[in-house]
Amino acid sequence: MRFGKIDYLNLLPFEVFIRSYPKPSQFWLFYNKKKSYPARLNKEFLFGRIDAGFVSSITALRARYEKFKPANVGIIAKKRVISVICLSKENGEDYQSATSNALLKVLRLQGRVLIGDRALLEVLKQQTRGRRDYIDMGEKWVQKEHLPFVFGRLCVRKNRAFYAKMIHAFSKRRVKIPQYILQKAESQSGVCKKEILKYLQVLSYKIDKKANFGVERFYRKLRIFRIKPPKRF
Repeated sequence: MRFGKIDYLNLLPFEVFIRSYPKPSQFWLFYNKKKSYPARLNKEFLFGRIDAGFVSSITALRARYEKFKPANVGIIAKKRVISVICLSKENGEDYQSATSNALLKVLRLQGRVLIGDRALLEVLKQQTRGRRDYIDMGEKWVQKEHLPFVFGRLCVRKNRAFYAKMIHAFSKRRVKIPQYILQKAESQSGVCKKEILKYLQVLSYKIDKKANFGVERFYRKLRIFRIKPPKRF
């Protein structure tokens, strides 16, 4: 039961959920060992070092060849995302995310990709200075395609029955984050509790019909632009 999780604030609701969800002891023992950024987890998953986990949504394109199942749970921006931005005055990809680097090309943006808690901190810093030298890439996608964008996706290779039940329970449950977990997240990320809660309100986690259309639209764009998904090296 080797599970890998993106170690960003965007999955704090899942962190709270999994603490109380009934699970085998080996799941919890491994859980905290495989937290990382999306691009790293892509490789861990494709090499079979983890059995399931939240990985970049672009990785799900390899499901047919790698024989794994993408779930209907992910990290979804329906209007904006805040934590995936293009810094307009800089250039370069973000080594932490394959999906966001591909989205930069699909949206034909010029700038440097920044994702995760680092991006969220940059946005908050610019807001306090009354600046906006960035483009919210989730917001840009929604404006252009009128569909949500799925940045990360839970994919499963083994123990499918267990994960199917867990995924169903998570997609149905409304998670309230305790104050002590918010306090810990604040001290680790540098983002205050109030801003963490505001940020989480722009995200959703169940890939509904409209979000699935967004996924398929993105995959179609990848084929048009001839952008390849991550693979084993």
